Amino acid sequence: MITRELFPLLQCPTCRSRDLYVVEGAVRCGACANEYGFGPGYIDLMPRGADFDYVSKYVTDEAELAEELDYRDLAPPLLAAGVRDRALRRMMGWRPADAVLDNGCGSAKHAVWNARHVRLMVGSDPATLFADAAVEQVALAKADSRTLPFAENSFDKAFAIDILEHFPLDVIDEYLAETARVLRPGGRMLAFSNTREMSPIQPLINLSRRLGRLFVRAGLYDFQREARRKSDHVKALETWEDVLAAFERAGLRPVRVVFWNSLFTTFVEHVLMKLGEAALGRGTRGQGAKGPREQGDTSAVAQGEGTAREIRARRRVRRQLRPGSPVYLALMAVTLLMELDLWLFGWMRCGSYFILVEKPPR
Repeated sequence: MITRELFPLLQCPTCRSRDLYVVEGAVRCGACANEYGFGPGYIDLMPRGADFDYVSKYVTDEAELAEELDYRDLAPPLLAAGVRDRALRRMMGWRPADAVLDNGCGSAKHAVWNARHVRLMVGSDPATLFADAAVEQVALAKADSRTLPFAENSFDKAFAIDILEHFPLDVIDEYLAETARVLRPGGRMLAFSNTREMSPIQPLINLSRRLGRLFVRAGLYDFQREARRKSDHVKALETWEDVLAAFERAGLRPVRVVFWNSLFTTFVEHVLMKLGEAALGRGTRGQGAKGPREQGDTSAVAQGEGTAREIRARRRVRRQLRPGSPVYLALMAVTLLMELDLWLFGWMRCGSYFILVEKPPR
């Protein structure tokens, strides 16, 4: 969504000038003369002439991932995404006057789910794999987090869900420094990510992983799509001390921490959900991994059978996710079961964490 409320926050991502004005189909910088065009529901605010050493696979492989991620249609916030979203809302404490940045928004699903609680929700990402609902409801910018196209002190709050584990250390430092720059004094940021540390209850968690591997060997399902999604995880912040040091370098101080020891979550993700997907994702006769997509889309699904089966299952479930429907209520119950991991074990240091930080007031 291209909204007038976004324009007063912008600065040129190339020369950092605030001298921007709208021309036909673009925003032009009066200082460096670069133009930033309007895409379908977003503004292309990538810096011109920048040569970055690190480029996300979501940018380099955007066309390929557009099929695999099945990102355009959003389901309600359920299962692991629902746990993340409920924690985001609790820890951020949205206010109606807030201007909020989802920095590295991906499909912008969390931005969509929370947009109604704030004055302005902005999603920023260098790839344009935005959900249809995000294009309609969220102010979107195609932008690089190392040179955010926003003026200093523009946002009351910001968040980063499943972002930091993708970056090398120098990019993490730039990402956090830029996020801190655009936050107002006293503004807060929430990050969800993970280190390489094991949970104290890892042996119990691994029971579900072993059971899942038995089902994989039996050919009932696979983790092909999940492995692809996580294939570029760097986890440069290897320990909790590394996490705290990175936020300190950015001038952001911790306010609250909740760890995610995934005892119930791993059982759901490695056993319960995968068995459900195996049952629901069976193709119709004559439809293999490269058969036509459902919902009237005639493009080929170019993934392996495991990925195609998972996408079919999710689409079939999504059709039944009306609030109050039996499927919705069942998945909400499973979501609350997964959330017990935060309530029961959130004090116990492990790899996955939610951290709320604050930019010190002046």
